Amino acid sequence: MTNLDRTLAPDFKAIDNITLIRPEHKKLNNGCNIYCFNSGDQELVRIEWIFGNQRFNADKPLLNVAVNTMLTEGTTTLTASQIADKVDFYGAFLQVDYGYDHSQVTLYSLNKHLQHTLPVIKDIITNSIFPENELETFIRNQQQKLQVSMQKNDFVARRIFNKAIYGDTLYGLGAEPDTYKTLYRQDMLPFFKQMYQPANCTILIAGKIEPAILGLITDTFNKDWTNSGLVVDTAQPQIKVAEEHFYFNEKPDALQSAIRMGIPAINRSHPDFSALQVLNTILGGYFGSRLMANIREDKGYTYGIGSGMSSLKHGGALFIATEVGADVCKAAVIEIEKELNRLQTELVPDDELSLVRNFLLGSLLGSLENVFSHADKFKNLYFAGLDYDYYDRYVEVVKTITPAQLQHLAGKYLNFDQFYKVIVGKY
Repeated sequence: MTNLDRTLAPDFKAIDNITLIRPEHKKLNNGCNIYCFNSGDQELVRIEWIFGNQRFNADKPLLNVAVNTMLTEGTTTLTASQIADKVDFYGAFLQVDYGYDHSQVTLYSLNKHLQHTLPVIKDIITNSIFPENELETFIRNQQQKLQVSMQKNDFVARRIFNKAIYGDTLYGLGAEPDTYKTLYRQDMLPFFKQMYQPANCTILIAGKIEPAILGLITDTFNKDWTNSGLVVDTAQPQIKVAEEHFYFNEKPDALQSAIRMGIPAINRSHPDFSALQVLNTILGGYFGSRLMANIREDKGYTYGIGSGMSSLKHGGALFIATEVGADVCKAAVIEIEKELNRLQTELVPDDELSLVRNFLLGSLLGSLENVFSHADKFKNLYFAGLDYDYYDRYVEVVKTITPAQLQHLAGKYLNFDQFYKVIVGKY
């Protein structure tokens, strides 16, 4: 048996390239695109039905989220409990997810049970009826959840920030309890029929996909699933950012203050995006970041602080978020400004940049642990209109970006005076 010297760090090996599984593509006669990631030994598949969200309507702002969330609440043939029982009986897992740009239905199922689970999904996306009693329950539950969430400073800060940088769009929507009173079943039914049609659907399949399995899926969703003839408008209103850049929501009894600040920024399709991801990581994108080192480790103002980037179809943002002791809120903002300015005036040391390079490349490699994660990477590309060379460029940028280039980016994107700043609590 070999004795390991645990005082020595293991050898580090640089990552030369990342190999991604590429899907096979098939288009059904009804216009639905199918992408297959065939890999793995287990008789299991994950199938996602992804639909583009319809254009935001300020008079009926909750239709997208309500229709998606209530897909499993009953169809013309099955009640909500029957849907749940059928899925559970075959050891499958079903969930519906709403996002800013897309809504989706996801099924995890053993291959041998797909003949029984697929008809349930087809019934959901073709025959959902949004029963009046279930809608009343949904509205009541959502109102109660919202009232609870509105007591949380970080939730309020995020709503105010999104409204400021995204305006009257789906991205900036901050529902109030009374907003749910705009939901009516007679609006949801035609909205559902228009949105959940094959021409507005992309199916992603990942797992062990034998020819018979693919045939079963394509037959199920090619037969008797037709387009309504109604055009699905997935464009969104033009984003108009707020003129006001500072928002203070005072809560006199607050023990902590929520801070959220940032700017409208680029999305994944912009040439600067990969480089800005490196800069964001240095600033606040991992546990060893500058914001964490300063405001948590050195000053002790918070348990956690970070920065992030959101990439949406029609916009994006770079933001900083934390909750700090109410008595040190102003001091924390000052330190955040210092870190932003330091990136603009000082070159990032080579050893710090090397650490961040290794972190980012290792994170990318570690995120590809199974076929499902390869499918997730493809989604990022597909819905942004990008090809696989995006990840080649990303790896190249991470490996070669210089301190001078980072300093230039900081001057371009990290101007504190241009940031939208939201404080909820005491200041």
